[in-house]
Amino acid sequence: MLKGFTTILIKELKELMRDPKILIGMIVLPLLMFPVLGLVLGYAAENAQSEALNATLLVVDNDNSLWSNTFVNYLSNSRNVILVNNTAPQQVVNQGLLTQYGSAMFLVIPQGFGENLTQHTAGAYNITGTVDMYGIYNGGGGIFSGLGGYSVAGLVEGFNRQIAPNLVASSQSSIIKGQIQEGVDASILSGLMLSQSIALPVTVMIMLTYAMQIAATSVAMEKEEKTLETLLTVPVDRFAILMGKVSSTIIVAGVAAVTVLIGYNYMLGSMMMGLTGSLGAGVDLVSLGLVPSTFGYVLLGVSLFFTLLSALALAVVMSAFSENVRGAQALVGYIYPLIFLPAMALVYLDLNSLPLALRTVFYAIPYSQPIIASQAVITGDYFTVIFGIVYVAIFTVVIMYVASRLFATEKILTAKLMLGRKRNKKQQSE
Repeated sequence: MLKGFTTILIKELKELMRDPKILIGMIVLPLLMFPVLGLVLGYAAENAQSEALNATLLVVDNDNSLWSNTFVNYLSNSRNVILVNNTAPQQVVNQGLLTQYGSAMFLVIPQGFGENLTQHTAGAYNITGTVDMYGIYNGGGGIFSGLGGYSVAGLVEGFNRQIAPNLVASSQSSIIKGQIQEGVDASILSGLMLSQSIALPVTVMIMLTYAMQIAATSVAMEKEEKTLETLLTVPVDRFAILMGKVSSTIIVAGVAAVTVLIGYNYMLGSMMMGLTGSLGAGVDLVSLGLVPSTFGYVLLGVSLFFTLLSALALAVVMSAFSENVRGAQALVGYIYPLIFLPAMALVYLDLNSLPLALRTVFYAIPYSQPIIASQAVITGDYFTVIFGIVYVAIFTVVIMYVASRLFATEKILTAKLMLGRKRNKKQQSE
């Protein structure tokens, strides 16, 4: 056993635990962050399940037989069914029947359905009836987006268990930007596309946390080593000092944004090649808008740039209120929940399905904008991306103004975030 190890260990632990910035940033915030994330995900799962069970199912009966009526009646016992007769699948989409009846998918009973079931029950077990399910693919949807399709498929299996095994089979197709893609399951497509939506949030989390730590350490180190006082006494405009520090962060932000964008583009291209092969060579994902356009990549890069720039500027401002490097890193840790919560939540959630208040919270967090943008550029929703860029740019300007006012006075040298230090000092003096 090392001599004195226990004494030094206890001493260091006491010093760390006495610093409220470290206590709050490393212990209290994670204890609050993950329960909040769990509540949000739990609400999303419950809401998606409720919507799947209570949603209107549009059924198109093109067979009009006794068997088709029996099947529709069975579906009506479990779901709110709207029946339409003798309509082609593309006509359902073109006529806006899904929007009219508030449904996200429809089921088609084709001609010959009743005849096939009659032959099956007569002993021709190799002949089965088939129903075609068509679901809307919206480019996002979150991890719970496939519950609707799975619930309808479960109803088909329930009908088989009630009448005869393997009596009715189901096929899945997708509605992508108003066009039906036969044989492309919207639920599977959403799940596969979810894999690419995980990479960018994780990258943004890592990039922002490391960049903010570096920016905060830069200012805090100069304060700790007293070199900032010397720098402020030289005959140089203080705003020029601030701009020099910020310009370096701009260069870092630009390089990081381009680097992330190149890696994201390569990853997305590789995934799309495998996805196209698994879903069928006839599916052109580029023409369907499932791959960002050049303009979409540009907007995504700009969104990443401004988000990183705002994070770096905020880190510089917060580090001015610390006495040393350890304090600066602890202060920056307070911002991490605003980075981690959107990044992890938006991977699993469909933002459009959330209540307005919760949706507003996610939009108001600047660090959620690149994640929202990565989903929006796939569907061509450029307005959302541009709005996020403008919002983050305004947020960055405000932070820069605060930083300029801070550097213009002596507060840059004397500003400290006490967090209970006054009370402790008062108790020690008594």
